[in-house]
Amino acid sequence: MKSLAIISKGSIDLLESDSDCCVAGKMYPTYTCSPPLSGSTKAYLTLNSFEAGGDGGGPSECDNKYCNDSTPVVALSAGWYSNGGRCHNNITINANGRSVVAMVVDECDSTEGCDADHDYQPPCPNNIVDASKAVWKALGVPEDNWGGLDITWSDA
Repeated sequence: MKSLAIISKGSIDLLESDSDCCVAGKMYPTYTCSPPLSGSTKAYLTLNSFEAGGDGGGPSECDNKYCNDSTPVVALSAGWYSNGGRCHNNITINANGRSVVAMVVDECDSTEGCDADHDYQPPCPNNIVDASKAVWKALGVPEDNWGGLDITWSDA
């Protein structure tokens, strides 16, 4: 369910980041909820760095700390993040014929974006599991295919 939209006030060229920046004047949808959970919830896996200086912006919402990219951690879209209700809980991610357990440490903000706090990235769609490199490696996805993948996930 869309709640409103953000209009980007400007774009920034991030030389040190792989992030897709907001485009000045473009409207980006925002969401306050995510699709309903099931025993095997469909989602879209994206790649994120949770390290200081990485493309995730600031430290994690759960504990205000950064995480090493070799640790299997994720950020969930705002609705699934549930105002921090899943902080430090494990989820099981299934894709590519494999599964991996990862800890929820952050929110992939579906309600705000296009600002410094969000690394000038647009708001997340409402069906995102934003994962560290460790998750992608554990799923056996070739590195040149990292970035976006249809998955299912459940609470571990």
